Amino acid sequence: MKRPKVMLVDDTPEILVLCAEILREHYEIVGTAPDGKAAIALWQTIAPDVVVLDIFMPRLSGIEVAKRLRSAGCQASIVFLSDDTESMMAALDAGGAAFVTKARIGSDLSVAITEALSGRGFVSEMP
Repeated sequence: MKRPKVMLVDDTPEILVLCAEILREHYEIVGTAPDGKAAIALWQTIAPDVVVLDIFMPRLSGIEVAKRLRSAGCQASIVFLSDDTESMMAALDAGGAAFVTKARIGSDLSVAITEALSGRGFVSEMP
């Protein structure tokens, strides 16, 4: 069975590494980007099934990236990462299928991607 292709976008290198470690067994990590502008350019070349997207990044916020991806016809499931729960509704309104708090990446990220790919939403339990 073909593993879903995942693109990771976060301006914190440690978060990119952590996400890749968590996901690599069940997903194919096809690219990483350190900011919003790089994410849009990368998406155009790799066409991932899932975009894991930090909300607060330099150059373009994750919410703006999601809006631009959707406007460009992106069909990938978008899973947002953030510890700012105030941004959750804006993230989901921008086309996100899931919202994972960074504190719960280890327990929630794989579940969120599975749910998003199945057409269901997912939101981490809030602290």
